[in-house]
Amino acid sequence: MARILDAPVRRSRRATTWAACLVLGLGLAGCSAAPVDRAEPTPTGSATADATEAAPPALVPEGTATENLPYFDSVITAALAADPDVAGRSYIDALVAAGFDKTMMEVTADSTTTGEPADSIQFSVNIAGECLLGQNGPSTGGYHSVVAPLLATGTCLVGATRQIDW
Repeated sequence: MARILDAPVRRSRRATTWAACLVLGLGLAGCSAAPVDRAEPTPTGSATADATEAAPPALVPEGTATENLPYFDSVITAALAADPDVAGRSYIDALVAAGFDKTMMEVTADSTTTGEPADSIQFSVNIAGECLLGQNGPSTGGYHSVVAPLLATGTCLVGATRQIDW
């Protein structure tokens, strides 16, 4: 019987404890300090550009192939956006217009020896003894690029390439 009477007493004590905590908590919340008004910083004339606004890639004339890869990619990506079915000459023309040296470029043929469209076209720029290599076509799943060492032949592409005579 003592246990039956203890249960309501325990519940009553818990309720009283919770009520006291609630009243105390609300009372303390009312005693908190008023928020401090903080002035917003003002930009100065010497502030640098926001880090989220990265400069677009640019040609680094005396740079390495690795330093020029982002620009190479941006040029080819723009050419593909303008015409997804660009031919080898279009890649070379876009790179020349962007400032790359035409005499340092190679490109594969647009068609196979049987006259069919090539499954992919490779193109390259030799920069400071390294190669910027690009490849695009249905068999490669779209455009890809890489920096690779110059071949022992002094060229960037393996096999026969198209003469760039325009």
